[in-house]
Amino acid sequence: MKVILFGASGMVGQGVLRECLRDPRVTAVLAIGRSAADATDSKLGQIVHRDFTDFSPLEGELGGYDACFFCLGVSSVGMAEADYRHVTFDLTLAAARTLAERNPQMTFIYVSGTGTDSSAKGRSMWARVKGETENALLALPFKKAYMFRPGVIRPMHGVKSKTRLYRAAYLVATPLFPILNLLARGSVITTEDVGGAMIEAAANGASKPLLENRDIKALAAQAA
Repeated sequence: MKVILFGASGMVGQGVLRECLRDPRVTAVLAIGRSAADATDSKLGQIVHRDFTDFSPLEGELGGYDACFFCLGVSSVGMAEADYRHVTFDLTLAAARTLAERNPQMTFIYVSGTGTDSSAKGRSMWARVKGETENALLALPFKKAYMFRPGVIRPMHGVKSKTRLYRAAYLVATPLFPILNLLARGSVITTEDVGGAMIEAAANGASKPLLENRDIKALAAQAA
């Protein structure tokens, strides 16, 4: 299958890209971002696109794809709701609406998060905005759409966050991941899990549209 990947330079996107390049079921990957991903492969094509509110200049290059893995996102820490909503909802839907028009048979997979509020009416700002984004994506005319809601994601195989604070936090937390996973009943998954699960869901489907940690781990196990 042919895959479009958003956010390939971020921590989750790096891990997903690695799995796409390794999996023989993925024949081509088009990475779209504001900067190029630090990877080269015969499967990989890249488009650097600055204006994520408008994908009309790229419409001619976005047809004929089987899946989109949308891994682009930011932390809500320190952000006003309007700014967070612009990045999380507006930019995601600008891309998704264009892809739905060009690829009605596409499977669209979005990285959301544990605790997302499907009612979009709760007290938590980020959870409301994520819930609104999920709901809007599920309403688009894709063949299938899945919302991935991972908890703690452990970077693997040299994958690193672009954010210095997160890199430092992961460095400190790495020895604690096995203990956290044991105490919190499997709350930790890896970037390898996320990538493998996305490919499996795109290739063979999943049992439901909202996929929590345990569902992602189960899909990753099927992929393996």
